[in-house]
Amino acid sequence: MVSSEQKQQGSIILTREEILDVAKELINGPRNEDYGDAHKNFQDVARLWSVILGKEVTEQEFTLCMIMLKAARLMKTDHQDSWIDICGYAALGGENNEKRK
Repeated sequence: MVSSEQKQQGSIILTREEILDVAKELINGPRNEDYGDAHKNFQDVARLWSVILGKEVTEQEFTLCMIMLKAARLMKTDHQDSWIDICGYAALGGENNEKRK
């Protein structure tokens, strides 16, 4: 049996469904357990960035910045975990977008 950690580290080639499954497992499992509610965590980070940047940073802006960080990393090295993380951030961002409506 292949662990989600092995899948995330890119030691195994994954299909699109598997990439989405790993992202889903991570944001609903270990990461949620380690860091608590993602949206609360994103809000906390956005508030901290607001202090540093001297302007309000929203949760949506934080999420988009994290997706761009992962994209920038992919321009240097094609690590599967960055693709998985982008999927996770996109899912959480989309969920948050629906809650704001």
